[in-house]
Amino acid sequence: MNKLSKIQLEQLKQCLAETETQLHKYLNLDEVAAETVELDQSKVGRLSRLDALQQQAMAQASSEAHRQQLSRVHRAFQKINEGEYGCCEDCGKPIPFARLQIQPESELCVECLQALEDAS
Repeated sequence: MNKLSKIQLEQLKQCLAETETQLHKYLNLDEVAAETVELDQSKVGRLSRLDALQQQAMAQASSEAHRQQLSRVHRAFQKINEGEYGCCEDCGKPIPFARLQIQPESELCVECLQALEDAS
């Protein structure tokens, strides 16, 4: 267990709640942007339709990224409830408070994240 003070933990819970709210807003916007592109070429030219399809694909990718982040936020809340929040899932060391302030849903410490990125 990471030795976070009660004040630090409350700050991080608030950050997680704000992130969760923001992600739900983003997902609602993504849903609208990812709607099926109309194929009636009399209304939309070929290049405009291709552009619309590309924007739709980007919105779908954005939506997937937002869903993954929301999943990490929910796991962070679960870990808080279980008293296991703030430790690296790879090495088990405490994740520094400064990192959690920036990204409260962090699951890895900087060193393990760097090693993962270097490996890929």
